[in-house]
Amino acid sequence: MDGMPRDADEQFRAEIRQWLEENLAGRFADLRGRGGSGREHEDFEARLEWNRHMAAAGWTCVAWPIEYGGRGLGIQQQVIFHEEYARAAAPARVNHLGEELVGPTLIAYGTEEQKARFLPRIVAVEELWCQGYSEPGAGSDLAAVSTKAVLDGDEWSITGQKVWTSLAQQADWCFVIARTVPGSVRHQGLSYLLVPMAQPGVEVRPILQLTATSEFNEVFFDGARTAAGNVVGGEGNGFKVAMATLGFERGVSTLAQQIAFRRELDVVIETARRTGAIEDAVIRDRLVRARMELETIRQHALRTLGGQQDDGASVAKLLWANWHRSLGELAMEVAGPDALRVGSDYELDDLQTLFLFSRADTIYGGSDEIQRNVIAERVLGLPREARP
Repeated sequence: MDGMPRDADEQFRAEIRQWLEENLAGRFADLRGRGGSGREHEDFEARLEWNRHMAAAGWTCVAWPIEYGGRGLGIQQQVIFHEEYARAAAPARVNHLGEELVGPTLIAYGTEEQKARFLPRIVAVEELWCQGYSEPGAGSDLAAVSTKAVLDGDEWSITGQKVWTSLAQQADWCFVIARTVPGSVRHQGLSYLLVPMAQPGVEVRPILQLTATSEFNEVFFDGARTAAGNVVGGEGNGFKVAMATLGFERGVSTLAQQIAFRRELDVVIETARRTGAIEDAVIRDRLVRARMELETIRQHALRTLGGQQDDGASVAKLLWANWHRSLGELAMEVAGPDALRVGSDYELDDLQTLFLFSRADTIYGGSDEIQRNVIAERVLGLPREARP
């Protein structure tokens, strides 16, 4: 991960760049820049078709081992793939949770039967996934979940509530953390279950956000069922498996996120020029700092992927979440009075969507407070925070 170009890597870059140029055309041409945080409602069915088109060409799950349907790419080529995908403004993929989270988790912890059942359908984008972690009383504190699962014959019966479940309304399956050992507390007695969504006992209620969209949902399990064999990593080992999933979530694909951030920053800079805000020395300084900070975030990510930092995932989340939220605030300042105007149907422009959705960046995916505790306790060895 020294960033030095190599012939094989540059050939691979040219290959993926050419494929994207040739295929983001015709019926897919209008999908450039569509989807993403706060905009997952955009052209969902067309983006699903695009994702399946990628699968047919062998461009899904590129980091997975070849024996599981992937390309077995090393870190450097994974970085190239995600960077070129972002630079092409290719649409946000609808299969992220399957490809980047539950798939690698199954490869690491799943049984051979689970791998055979689920992995091919993730590669082909035939089944979509959502994540059943947070609860009303257990947001970033995963060890405090109260959703319960009881083994009833050859099936688990699941009862409880999840919240902030991204894209649950489109998902076919959910990976759920539930308490399977009665009387257990905290990290003990949790299991990682794979639960079908289309069944009695599963209710999805979309949550209306500030952006007037509903990526997030409440999910209620009332005696929902799944096969006894759909527990990953063994009963009672759910916390360990869930932490591994979170580690996969903050992997190479975050570099593509930073390129998307750069495009947003470029829009903010252009807006500052158009409105004249760039003539303000303070605004200019903040724009320069934003560019420098984004480069720092990128270098940290590359160093983390190279295995040089134990605290990389938590530090990265703190860095990008706070940077992005600040960018949203800066966007409103440079836009001036226009930032306060919306269409009659609450139609938001890109900068308004950036500002409103980025308010959640320091909360979802592990709040700032939780990330600081992780760094303090697990890396620096400081005393644990008092807990009730």
